Amino acid sequence: MSDNPQAYEDAKSKGILWGFGAMIAVIAVVMLLLGEWWSREPEQFNVQDEAIERMNVTHTDEMPIGFVYANTLAHIADVILFKTGGYLTNDVAPPGLFCDNIQNWEYGALVMLRDATTALRNHFARDQSQSAEDPDLAMAEPYFYYEHNSWALPSTEAEYVKGIDALHNYMIRLQNPTATSRAAQFHSRADNLWQYTEIVIKRLGGLSTRLAASTDKFSGATHGDPSNAVDINMPTIGRTPWMEIDNVFYEARGACWALLHILRAIKHDFSDILLDKRAMNTLDNMIQSLENALTPTLSPVVLNGDGFGLFANYSLAMANYIARANAAALDLRDVMNRG
Repeated sequence: MSDNPQAYEDAKSKGILWGFGAMIAVIAVVMLLLGEWWSREPEQFNVQDEAIERMNVTHTDEMPIGFVYANTLAHIADVILFKTGGYLTNDVAPPGLFCDNIQNWEYGALVMLRDATTALRNHFARDQSQSAEDPDLAMAEPYFYYEHNSWALPSTEAEYVKGIDALHNYMIRLQNPTATSRAAQFHSRADNLWQYTEIVIKRLGGLSTRLAASTDKFSGATHGDPSNAVDINMPTIGRTPWMEIDNVFYEARGACWALLHILRAIKHDFSDILLDKRAMNTLDNMIQSLENALTPTLSPVVLNGDGFGLFANYSLAMANYIARANAAALDLRDVMNRG
């Protein structure tokens, strides 16, 4: 080696480069595997079992009306924040920065959580339109509306945890009506459920429309009538860009996941009114459609084939299930609105 120092230096430089390259390759593989693991959608949970565990009872009959619903909202928020990989929407470093599918999933679930929390604050926990709102729910709802991608102080996670704590305080007062000066309330009435269903209908209708816009067949549709002077300025529904198809798909998956559990909680806490109105089958149809929408995907990417082409179109399949759930929601709204 001493006879040829230049060759030794060249070999040493090549060894350093190879070592550096190998290290980069290992880091890339680790990031890829970790990102794949973090991007897995959370499993479904049993809303009644979670409520039983939270209240430490043996059966749901021992729970006050509304406890399952409130606990479901708190657990949905808990899953969004503390699933595998944690909350990724506000990540500023890899691999979470590049896990856009699960980030859109989180946003879809968050929107449904916000709607359900608003319904609890404004409708379910109030007996009349002019009655005072629940103080814990008045705190919980704004926390969940904090910006969803904040990584600085205060972080999104910190604010959402405060919302979960406020829901837990409401649940404590709900199960111990004599423990405080003002007991918590939950009113499972038809008019309350009708008002919440109105919001669900709009959410599902918007999701199915955006999913259907993944094909050329849909891109020419318009909101307005060109022959009508009032409607001519209404915007057209453009085709979803190819790079955004998976974003809309996973946002819809997250929304369906959250709404599925919320409806299961409603089935428990609104069972009396649903049976009285003969609307239990209608709610079951909504639940079944959302369960079908959450069927595991077999492809590592979101396929976007033609309707009768060689490859499937995941967006259209998802749009079909959501449209069926939306049709059932329309029926549920009509039934709840009858005298």
